[in-house]
Amino acid sequence: MAAVALYLGAALLGGLLAVLLRLPPLVGFLVAGFALGAGGASPPPYLEPVAELGVVLLLFAIGLKLDVRTLLRREVWLTTVVHMAVSVAVALGFLGVLAVVGFGYVADESFSALALVGFALSFSSTVFVVKVLDDRSDTTSLYGRIAVGVLVMQDVAAVVFLSLSSGEPPSPWALLLVLLLPASWVLHRVWDRVGHGELQALFGVAVAVVLGYGLFELVGISGDVGALVVGVLLSTHPQAGELSRSLMTFKDLMLVAFFVQIGLHGTPHLLEVGLALILLLVLPFQVGAYALVLWLMRLRRRTSFLAGLVLSNYSEFGIIVAAVGATSGLLDEQWVVVISLAVAFSFVLSSVVNRRGVEHATRLSRLLPARDSDRLHPDDRLVDVGAADALVLGLGRVGASTYARLRDEYGLSVVGVEHDRTRVQALEDEGFEVVRADATDLEFWTRVQRAGRVQVAVLAMPFHNANLIALARLQAAGFTGRVAAVARYDDDVAELQRHGADAVFHLYGSAGFALADHAAEVLMRGRTGAPAEPHPPARPGDEQDVLEPLDRYTEPA
Repeated sequence: MAAVALYLGAALLGGLLAVLLRLPPLVGFLVAGFALGAGGASPPPYLEPVAELGVVLLLFAIGLKLDVRTLLRREVWLTTVVHMAVSVAVALGFLGVLAVVGFGYVADESFSALALVGFALSFSSTVFVVKVLDDRSDTTSLYGRIAVGVLVMQDVAAVVFLSLSSGEPPSPWALLLVLLLPASWVLHRVWDRVGHGELQALFGVAVAVVLGYGLFELVGISGDVGALVVGVLLSTHPQAGELSRSLMTFKDLMLVAFFVQIGLHGTPHLLEVGLALILLLVLPFQVGAYALVLWLMRLRRRTSFLAGLVLSNYSEFGIIVAAVGATSGLLDEQWVVVISLAVAFSFVLSSVVNRRGVEHATRLSRLLPARDSDRLHPDDRLVDVGAADALVLGLGRVGASTYARLRDEYGLSVVGVEHDRTRVQALEDEGFEVVRADATDLEFWTRVQRAGRVQVAVLAMPFHNANLIALARLQAAGFTGRVAAVARYDDDVAELQRHGADAVFHLYGSAGFALADHAAEVLMRGRTGAPAEPHPPARPGDEQDVLEPLDRYTEPA
C-alpha cells in the first residue's frame, strides 16, 4: 500500500501544480511519472493493467460515438495516408541532418533505423487528442470527427505494423470475429434489459474488456482495436451516449495510470533529453502538412488548422513501435527512452498550444488563400441564420425543449445551431429549423452579426466549456443581443455570469422550482375539484421551464 500511496500522492500533486500553471492535469501526471522514475520508485504491479484498462475504455467510448462512414470519407483516409508519408519523410530528413552533423548516437544509426523512428513519430496520440476534444465538447464537430477518423486510421496502421513485426499473423480463428455483427443484435437486446445506473456501467466495462479486448487478443489482433470495434457495434443503441457519459469518470481515473506510466520507461540522460526536445521541431511541419492537405480537400482554413493543431503531438503508439523495434534489434534500446520523452514533451507543448487553439487557428488561417463559400466542402460552408429572433445553441433535450417553447409559446422565429449530423437530421424531420455549424466558430458569429435581427441567444450545450467558448465568440463578433445560458454547477453559473451572460439558469435548481410549480398546480386543482391535467412525463434533463424568464429578453435591446 505504501507504493500505492506514493503514486496517488505524486499524481495528485502533479495534477494540482499543472492546474495552477493553467495546464491540463495530464501534464502534471506525466511530470509525476518522470519524477517517480528518476527517483527509482518501484511501480505497483497492477499499474500497467490499470493503465491498459483506461485505454481500452477510452477506445470503447470513442467507438460508441463514432460514425464508421466518417472513415470512408476522402478527407479522413487520404489525409492519413498522405500525412503519414510526409511525416515520415520530414522526420527522416531531420534525423538525417542530425546524423550528418554527428549528433549523439544518431550518427551511428542505419537508414532503416531512422526510417523506423520517423514512422514512430508519425502517429498522434488517441488518448491525448480525444481528451482535448472532450474538454472542448468538439468530438462531433467537423474538425473533431476528422481528427478522430485520422486517429483510428493511424491505429489501424500501427496494428498492421505490430502484426508484421511480430512475425505471427492473426489466428485463422480471427475470421470468426465477423459473427460479432449478428451478435451485436443480442447485445442490444441484453442492454435493453440492463436499465440505467451502475449495472449499465458494469455492462459497458464487461463488453469492452471481455468481448472487445479479450476476444481480439485471443485471436492475435490488438485488444485496443477490439474495444473500438465493439463500441462501434453498440453505437446505434439509444443509450450509447448515456453509457459513454457514465464511463467517463471511471475512464479518466484509469487514464491517470496511463500518463504516469509513460514516465517509467527509463531514467533519461542529458543527451536523450536534448534529442527528445530537438524532435519537437518536427511538430510544426506536421501541423502544416495536416492543414495543407485538408485545405486542398476544400475545407476552410480555420478548420484545417484546428485539426492540425489538435493532432500536433506524438503518440503512445510511437513508444510501442520503438519498443518492438528495440526487441527485434532494429533500434537501439535508448530510442525507447528518447521517444517516451518526446511523447511526454509533445503533450506538454500541445497542451499549451491547444489551450488557445481556436485563437491560434484563426491567426494561422491567414497563411493559406481564402476560398469562396460556394467552393468549400459542403460540410464546412458558412451559414446564415437569416431573419431569426432567437438562436438556441445546442439542441440536446434541454435545447430542443427551449426551442419549442420560444417558438410555440412566445411566437419567436427561432433557429437552432447543432454540429451533430445525426441530431440535425432527426430535428429537421420534426420540423425544427436547424443549421449544422460549430457554435464556437468566430466566422459563424460574424454571419450572425450580419443577420441583424437576433435578439437573444441561448447557450444550451451540454458542456460548460463549450458554452464559455460560444459566449466569447458572441462577444468577439460584436453581438448586442441578450445571452442566456444553462449550467449544472454553482461555480459554472458564477463563471458564465462573470463572463457577461445576462441570465444563467442552474439546471438542477431550476428543475426543482419547476417540479414544485407542477406539484402546487395539482394541489390547487384538487382543492377546487377540477380534474387534474397531468403534465407529460419529463425525461431526464428535459427541463421545459428552466428558461421560462426568457420572455423579458424578447424586446429589442
